[in-house]
Amino acid sequence: MPVIGWREWVSLPNLGIKSIKVKVDTGARSSSLHAYDLHEFERDGVNWIRFKVHPVQRRTNEIVQTEAEILEYRSIRSSSGKSTRRPVIITNIELLGVVWPVELTLANRDEMGFRMLLGREAFRQKFLVDAGKSYYGGKPPRKKKNKAKAKPKKKSRQK
Repeated sequence: MPVIGWREWVSLPNLGIKSIKVKVDTGARSSSLHAYDLHEFERDGVNWIRFKVHPVQRRTNEIVQTEAEILEYRSIRSSSGKSTRRPVIITNIELLGVVWPVELTLANRDEMGFRMLLGREAFRQKFLVDAGKSYYGGKPPRKKKNKAKAKPKKKSRQK
């Protein structure tokens, strides 16, 4: 089986998310995606959910608005022991050139270190995890910061 690290960059092509950093968590059973501004609606007799995602950690300027069919609602217990009822969707994920469907619960993860948590059910029998390394799949190219050109200093005239 291919090896992945405890942190990886993945894409969620069905949701329009080109890259998002995930924490690969062997201690968590389910996977969770940061989502906010959730709106449930019906399409052709099927329940769907429209939501927004901040795919980049510690930044809120990049927003992806997307939608997916709701599989079900599930009671999820957080690491702090609190249970919440969350919508569950199924979407494709891509890592190391492998694409497969995963179940994701939707929750606001703004306060969490990672915008997405990849639980063991998602990568079971697909990958081995090297808990001491990161980014076996590489990192996405960084966007260059658009720094404003510094104004040239005025030369002081000495008399």
